[in-house]
Amino acid sequence: MGSPTHSPSRERQSQEQTPSVWNVVLLDDDAHTYEYVIEMLMRLFFKTADEAYAHAVEVDSSGRTVVMSCDHEAAEFARDQIHGFGADWRLPRSQGSMSAVLEPAP
Repeated sequence: MGSPTHSPSRERQSQEQTPSVWNVVLLDDDAHTYEYVIEMLMRLFFKTADEAYAHAVEVDSSGRTVVMSCDHEAAEFARDQIHGFGADWRLPRSQGSMSAVLEPAP
């Protein structure tokens, strides 16, 4: 009889190494206004105006802000929603959506 293709101990090791919680990180750029960030976060993530404004300030001052932490599948969906939100109509130089990345939560 041959050896199994995977063992329970290897599966457990793999699960332990894969983070269960991921951060969706919005990245700063110069092609979107505070109003755009606030509007996007309120529509996509149901943030209050105050919460969205705080994220806008953080992304502007720090270059990034964590807008949500969740499982990997939901984080991918959230990132894709940010990427699909579109350009900021307030700025002619805005050619598309803001960028977001995923990172394992600490």
